[in-house]
Amino acid sequence: PLADGPTIQESSTAALKNGMHTELLFEQLKDIRNTITIPLIVMGYFNPMLQYGVEAFCEKCHEIGIDGIIMPDLPLDVYQEEYEAIFKKNGLVNVFLITPQTSVERIKQIDAASEGFIYMVSSASTTGAKSGFGDEQVAYFERISAMNLKSPQIVGFGISNEATFNTATKSTKGAIIGSAFIKFLTNNGVASIESFIKSIRS
Repeated sequence: PLADGPTIQESSTAALKNGMHTELLFEQLKDIRNTITIPLIVMGYFNPMLQYGVEAFCEKCHEIGIDGIIMPDLPLDVYQEEYEAIFKKNGLVNVFLITPQTSVERIKQIDAASEGFIYMVSSASTTGAKSGFGDEQVAYFERISAMNLKSPQIVGFGISNEATFNTATKSTKGAIIGSAFIKFLTNNGVASIESFIKSIRS
């Protein structure tokens, strides 16, 4: 978990101690399309996918009704050379990441290859490490917006409340919340999820 801060690392450790593994994940998701109609994306690191078998993993996602995958440590060139055909055969969109340090040339390559949205990492820190956005992050959001990319951008890392959500979405199409959501679940339980969403988008 190279990019994950303490909150997500702790939740991952707890999940493993509770017996979580890839096959169990698919078992838990197998009936999700009976109740959920919005697009669904699986996010994780590439090694578990590789251990399961990339083709088998993608086939299982297709069978369940997953629409896309985010694998932060799967480079664009490796994906295109070795796995793109497998993803496409199973109707899966691969979501690529950019950071404030990503070059303009690389961003354009990622935009050209993207069939979904681009995951904009807000900073070089780990998840959950920041409580707000400074001028540097805002300038980054505005710079990417001004590039007029064909792919919509969604910001992740550092979205924890209404203020950070509004700052991120002023120049982008959405925000991804991880650490703050896990902290809320830990303290309040699943039954209160709606109140968390309302607090972000009030």
